[in-house]
Amino acid sequence: MEAGIKSLDGIDEVSVDFVSRRLSMSITHDADIHEIIEKVTTIIKRIEADVTLIPEKGNKHHVDNDHDHDDGHEHGHHHEHSINKTDLIKFIIGIGLYLTAIIFKLPDTVEFMIYMLAYLIVGFEVLLISVKNIARGQVFDENFLMSIATIGAFAIGEYPEGVAVMLFYQLGEFFQDASVNNSRKSIKALMDIRPDYANLKVGDDIKKVSPEEIKVGDRILIKPGERVPLDGIVIEGNSMVDTTALTGESVPRDISAGDIILSGFINKNGLLTVEVSKEFGESTVSKILELVQNASSKKAPTENFITKFARYYTPVVVFIALGLAIIPPLVISGATFDEWLYRALIFLVVSCPCALVISIPLGFFGGIGGASKNGILIKGSNYLEALNYVDTVVFDKTGTLTKGVFKVTR
Repeated sequence: MEAGIKSLDGIDEVSVDFVSRRLSMSITHDADIHEIIEKVTTIIKRIEADVTLIPEKGNKHHVDNDHDHDDGHEHGHHHEHSINKTDLIKFIIGIGLYLTAIIFKLPDTVEFMIYMLAYLIVGFEVLLISVKNIARGQVFDENFLMSIATIGAFAIGEYPEGVAVMLFYQLGEFFQDASVNNSRKSIKALMDIRPDYANLKVGDDIKKVSPEEIKVGDRILIKPGERVPLDGIVIEGNSMVDTTALTGESVPRDISAGDIILSGFINKNGLLTVEVSKEFGESTVSKILELVQNASSKKAPTENFITKFARYYTPVVVFIALGLAIIPPLVISGATFDEWLYRALIFLVVSCPCALVISIPLGFFGGIGGASKNGILIKGSNYLEALNYVDTVVFDKTGTLTKGVFKVTR
């Protein structure tokens, strides 16, 4: 998506945030924004047909997406990665048919029909995507390689292997979707510091409004248990506040009139009246969320390398496999085409670059998700890779490493 959108006229920068499902674009001032959005939508629909673009709230320009343009542009794309029940049912039926053909001794024609049925149930979508991509000029991807390998297996009578390759591929897809979903949930849970509302004081009345509507100088009321929505100065009341989300400090801080209070803090016990000193977009919690949301643009050197590597590696693998199938039967006496086609297909599956290309970014993503589950927020895969070179880590207090909640162990 990034590569396709970057090639459009009028686009300076673009990044797709895998975690928050947001597309950010920097557009030149002379560009027609609505025309660009149309082109962007076409590119995205071509690559991922089930992605829906939704406008980001509070954006200067509204379009049917959820991404970020730096002419004031943010849109987010909605693409659920939870396991599809229909796909799961297809997969179970496919396994059932596959096992039936393997276990029972059936006439050749019946066996072939069962294998073919299992193959089409499990792999039809892969074949369809492959054909669509070829029509668009996007030949070398995992769908193409899976299609070539499995159709080739059927062509030389290796029906069980053709079905098995497709079954394993789909099983891998299920595991991938599950791990991506878990990582995304962990990261989103850790990022859940955005306040939902603010209690605006209007005369003697209290009005519940969106934090984006509050202006500098407005007075807000923060009740016990509520998250502080905006940065400001306490003008009335005193309370203990939990600053863990921002500082990692487990011990609550005492706040009273005249003290600065930051968005993201949690008011523990007292009623506070606060005069807002920064608009929501400039508040501490917004800045933190912005850093996290832009983290995916900070790719690790390994990720950048693997993206370039794949561009050349995939076609090379396909042409070597083609050579392996055609050349030996022509130059080696006694070599049969079936035997070398079989070897070429093995080579194609084993050296499939997709596993390598997908595993590197997913490895980083899974690592960031795993850290999030333990309460550690890593702002990008470049920082995760940098940890590889860390020799010594110094911490100043236990609250940074623990929750600061003590219990008797014995």
